[in-house]
Amino acid sequence: MSATAKTRTVPDATPSGLDVTELAAWRGLLRVHASLMKSLDAELEAAHQLPLTSYEVLIQLAEAPDRRMRMCDLADSVLLSRSGMSRLVDRLERDGLLERAACPADARGSYAVITSAGLDVLVDARPTHHAGIRRRFLAHFSEDELQLLARLWSRVAP
Repeated sequence: MSATAKTRTVPDATPSGLDVTELAAWRGLLRVHASLMKSLDAELEAAHQLPLTSYEVLIQLAEAPDRRMRMCDLADSVLLSRSGMSRLVDRLERDGLLERAACPADARGSYAVITSAGLDVLVDARPTHHAGIRRRFLAHFSEDELQLLARLWSRVAP
């Protein structure tokens, strides 16, 4: 192999094989997501002693039919492993924010059900969370840009 072939690179490509624009788009998404999640989590924790993952579980349950979800479906909806979800549900159950209920169709399965105390915490925390989303994310875009973002995200995760 000649010296020229050893140093040959793809035009406008980074060492990762993605071009500069592709890499900027990907890394930007990762940075923005991490930064937003960290900020929103800290804000909920400070104002309501409620981590963002707990908020996400409570909101999923509050919006589910009969305010209950099978544990496996809940884990999928908040992107946690089954064991991570089990630990989180244990903590929320200890705090009285949800309870487990047997699944009549599957003796091995169970539901997580939000309690009235969980709904109260959610009602208190929701304005803080929504204000944080508006301030940290939505305020950076026009209405047309938000509609475009919503359409673009649906291409990636329909």
